Amino acid sequence: MLGTAWRKLLEAKDIPYRTAALPEFDITDPNAIKKFVTPGIGVVINCCAYTNVDGAEESEDMATLVNGTGVGYLSEACCQAQALLVHYSTDYVFNGNASEPYKVDGPIEPCNAYGRSKAEGEREIRDHDCQYLILRTSWLYAPWANNFVLTIAKLAKEKESLQVVDDQRGRPTSAEHLAAASLKLIEEGARGTLHVTDGGECTWYDFAKVIAEHANPACKVEPCGSEQYPRPAVRPAYSVLDLGPTEAIIGEMPSWQTNLNNVLNQIGHKEAQEV
Repeated sequence: MLGTAWRKLLEAKDIPYRTAALPEFDITDPNAIKKFVTPGIGVVINCCAYTNVDGAEESEDMATLVNGTGVGYLSEACCQAQALLVHYSTDYVFNGNASEPYKVDGPIEPCNAYGRSKAEGEREIRDHDCQYLILRTSWLYAPWANNFVLTIAKLAKEKESLQVVDDQRGRPTSAEHLAAASLKLIEEGARGTLHVTDGGECTWYDFAKVIAEHANPACKVEPCGSEQYPRPAVRPAYSVLDLGPTEAIIGEMPSWQTNLNNVLNQIGHKEAQEV
């Protein structure tokens, strides 16, 4: 999701770039990284990640290799090339038990294996002491790839009703908004750790209800508790990230309703073209 958003953004702004992906680029292979991260590159944007949250419970070693150890290799290469490393982390590095937005310097207490692997990546970056910008985000969605928005939109067209959990609260994040906000932060010379999401907050039920209303108003969305959908990995009950320091640099984040509407309109336009 995010890599595609970045490519579209850079092409629209006519900013020269090059991509690196498997099999030529393997973040777990230091030698492969050094073939791409070379002197003269100004910024390295890491969109690589092991993102299977439930899978990480059984494959934590693999998740940590990609999200932790591999990020350390990338950090070292960026230090040697004197390049800025822009890396994406997650709300899951927090424990999920708060009642107010998590500050950027809040205690790191991962709530699951995926969160532990991402926390390890953050530690690797800070230990290497290179130029870095760690951006924590949450609930990523886009008009492409596999994500909650596309799934709910599809199910709403197929079913008369849906049940969605209403006891997990956070901030959705449009991948397009995340890329655009990241670029603004880079241009403003931001460094360190910041949070980037859409503005506002909601539960998954709130989020799904708006998606379904757009896709098929006849589909009824009903709230339920997390116990009705048991998952291998613990999900945080509250994972709202504090946006204050970010907004002080680049201004107020667009609301999740605004960003979601933009994505839903893109989905609708694409579907109309395919008919």
